[in-house]
Amino acid sequence: MARILLGVSGGIAVYKALELVRLATGAGHAVRAIQTLASQRFVGAASFAALTGAPVLTDEFERDPARGAFPDQAPPDHDPLSHLELVRNADVFVIAPASANTIAKLAAGIADNLLTSTALAATCPLLVAPAMNNHMWEHPATRANVATLRARGATVLEPGAGRLASKGESGAGRLPEPASLLAATEALLEPAGGGQPHLVGLRVLVTAGGTREPIDAVRYLGNRSSGRMGFALASEAATLGAAVTVVAANVSLPRDPRVRYVDVETAQELQDACAAVFADCDVLLMAAAVVDFRPAERFDGKLKKRGDDGLHVDLERTPDILAGLASARRPGQTIVGFAAEHGDGALAHGREKLARKALDAVVVNDISRSDIGFDAADNEVTIVTGAEEIHVALASKTAVARVVLDTVMRARAPARATTGPAR
Repeated sequence: MARILLGVSGGIAVYKALELVRLATGAGHAVRAIQTLASQRFVGAASFAALTGAPVLTDEFERDPARGAFPDQAPPDHDPLSHLELVRNADVFVIAPASANTIAKLAAGIADNLLTSTALAATCPLLVAPAMNNHMWEHPATRANVATLRARGATVLEPGAGRLASKGESGAGRLPEPASLLAATEALLEPAGGGQPHLVGLRVLVTAGGTREPIDAVRYLGNRSSGRMGFALASEAATLGAAVTVVAANVSLPRDPRVRYVDVETAQELQDACAAVFADCDVLLMAAAVVDFRPAERFDGKLKKRGDDGLHVDLERTPDILAGLASARRPGQTIVGFAAEHGDGALAHGREKLARKALDAVVVNDISRSDIGFDAADNEVTIVTGAEEIHVALASKTAVARVVLDTVMRARAPARATTGPAR
């Protein structure tokens, strides 16, 4: 089991940190807690001390009775500096809740209390779980601070959406639930994908789901896709340490708190969302099923049936989003396409797509089979690159995602050997 250092900053969500400690200790982890003075206005140190079985520290100059040791350790025979000894012993440093103020300090490298001093000295994985009002979370300053932390390799979770602390307020800003916090923490403790190369320092953009093109107020043209493959790719990339953004087209699956999601409906909205972040990403995984045609004209209101007359709708092509992004790629970016093909000739179509769009890899799956692909938990694919074809036998989409990401990292290995880790 692991040693988890928990940093608690001020906010009503502090009560969830208590439940995180209870779950973590119940799972066998050793936990120490650091609190800011503001957090103690909501929950006192005695509560965290009772659940962790260890002293709770607030001040940099406060003597630690445990001398930096976790509950499963014997204290050293001297009094070390708390902010150095605690992170030296920790396997992971979790800041939950992380207020807007604390996030700003972390991004700027300010070390004006025990929590921020400890974070600055940490060499173990850092997990930041924001909690604040939705307007504070959406402010450009906060978004820039979060981007800075992610670029440095910190895992910053996306807050949940819903009712907030202030009466009548709702939106994004809720601290993720304790069980999700523990899962995200334990993911950072696992070996990197069972031996796969680590993705720390990389920014990964994933598209998922299927776009819909409105005909009228109630009808649309759409592609079948549950988004399961894209979401599996995103979660596995986050587990391997990447900062992940998912552009999700009409996906109703549960969300991973480690991943940032942008919801879209149409091909144009998906194109615009990808264009906004593509230049800054290192890896694009284009798993979304984009509708190839859309109505040339959208009808206002609802079209009515009139006798036995049919409905005639003129269609026009939607933009080729993947080709457009690939044509604008910068050196060092890796781009993976997905091809849902039917029956014979699937691999040939995949190879043609690889060459025509100048991709690094294409993941081909045969949608003629009922046991894989759409709305299924499992998949069977062939990953086509310029040098090889990798067949992945029937497996969970999570397992398939691991192989895809392993292929991505092998493709990036020469560039990383030359330039070093990204950012």
